[in-house]
Amino acid sequence: MIKILVVDDHALIRKGITQLLEDNHGMQVAGEAETGIQAISMMRNNHFDLVLLDIALPDKHGMDVLKQLKSEQPDIKIIVLSMYPEDQYGVRTLKAGAMGYINKQSAPEKLVGAIRHVNSGKKYISEALAEQLLNNLIGESQDLMHQSLSNREYQTLCLMSSGKSLIEISEAMLISPKTVSVYRARMLKKMGFRNNAEAVHYAIAHHLVDAKN
Repeated sequence: MIKILVVDDHALIRKGITQLLEDNHGMQVAGEAETGIQAISMMRNNHFDLVLLDIALPDKHGMDVLKQLKSEQPDIKIIVLSMYPEDQYGVRTLKAGAMGYINKQSAPEKLVGAIRHVNSGKKYISEALAEQLLNNLIGESQDLMHQSLSNREYQTLCLMSSGKSLIEISEAMLISPKTVSVYRARMLKKMGFRNNAEAVHYAIAHHLVDAKN
């Protein structure tokens, strides 16, 4: 029996995933968490074989939750299940320790297949993500400047481009406004932009706007 922790802030999505997985032999949703902090606490106090983790959580960014879970339990298997397309977070989540990335618009059977694949110890890579990884390998995506950003710098770019103020970004990322300013300055320098407007234009043009946050 594969014991699964579902981490998503939408109750309807958690219920839908639970119904889907429990209709499949050998899978059990053994826990549900609606925040990153709750997920981390549940992982410390219970045993799970696999975690289905959303990126956009109300308290901690999914990337930060992913890193902390892998830091505390290096062997835990994590699949990121997100509304964002693979080109936004797919490669980043794999580098951070996830064993798979699935867009929520994927067919249900793909999720079931991914869970079985990852539980066997293999990484699950969709066709879209495989193409992106190949492009990175052969250098076709060198023009995508945001790939050079750290995760925090990337989060700052996405949140800033969605119209959030400095204070709102600091609250979303759980850091001080001063630290946000540091990440923003680093982001602008790495990407060669003179001001926020140029960064926002780039983010919109490359579909990086973090609409949910």
